[in-house]
Amino acid sequence: MTVVERAATFDCRQAFADELRALAQVDERIVAVCNDSVGSSNLVGFRREFPDRLVNVGIAEQDLVGVAAGLANAGKIPFVCAAAPFLTGRALEQIKNDVAYSQAHVVLCGQSPGMAYGELGPTHHSIEDLSWVRAVANLDVIVPADPDQTRAAVRWAAASGRPTYLRIPRFKVPAVTPADAPFAPGQAVRLTDGDDVTVIAIGSLISRALDAAARLGEEGIGVRVLNMPFIEPIDTAAVLAAARQTRGIVTAEEATTSGGLGAAVAATVVTAHPTPMRILGVPRVFAPTGDTAFLLDHFGLSADGIVAAVRDLLDGGRA
Repeated sequence: MTVVERAATFDCRQAFADELRALAQVDERIVAVCNDSVGSSNLVGFRREFPDRLVNVGIAEQDLVGVAAGLANAGKIPFVCAAAPFLTGRALEQIKNDVAYSQAHVVLCGQSPGMAYGELGPTHHSIEDLSWVRAVANLDVIVPADPDQTRAAVRWAAASGRPTYLRIPRFKVPAVTPADAPFAPGQAVRLTDGDDVTVIAIGSLISRALDAAARLGEEGIGVRVLNMPFIEPIDTAAVLAAARQTRGIVTAEEATTSGGLGAAVAATVVTAHPTPMRILGVPRVFAPTGDTAFLLDHFGLSADGIVAAVRDLLDGGRA
């Protein structure tokens, strides 16, 4: 595959909102449910076009998810839009019981995940969400990397009939998805080829992984970059192929290392083909105060951090 030009950056929230309105225009079952977040969830246009199909429950996230489950049981396809830390942290019981256990077709849209809220601090950071929702059975977990993949995720979630958690990035990101890239559960997108190390990344870390791969390539180090949009179900075949065909795996995610992408990859390889790994993310700490760019750099979630992790793996990994 050829990676598309990444000079410009684009807003995934706008892509999400545009795709949701387009789907709603042809499917009257689609409704939006929010927690006093019409503006921050980019639902202003949806409300203008479909005023009777937007339900604002106010700042009541448990009700938010419960109402959505009821709408799904009545034949609607609810897209639940809320800031990721509050959607997952406050309503995890409803996500587990009302949505996943009941197998309700609800699309949970975690807006502004990771450390996108920057200076608002750990109360507003959503670094634990992937660990929490990965532990819930029957729940697909999607982290798109750019606007094209966000639009594909919205279309897939609307048609899947399954409970889904979908992360929607807040800050702009480059376009990294090739035009012919697949989008399906358990299917990674290989962005670069390489036989030395595999970097598996998600969301905002994809462009940084590509930058790192380009720099390492200039040194003669071949890096395979995999975009893993579905963390659940993960692409087991791609992960095991990376373990067998390269000298180790580096994972990179804007989330805690306690239970997200890195944990999913590690659990896959340890039982089938153990391989050296380096897991990049936020360790089990609360972040310091600072804007998003500072925080990503602080935790090594940058091209420099990925380059350093690859070199460390090769220095200490098996030959």
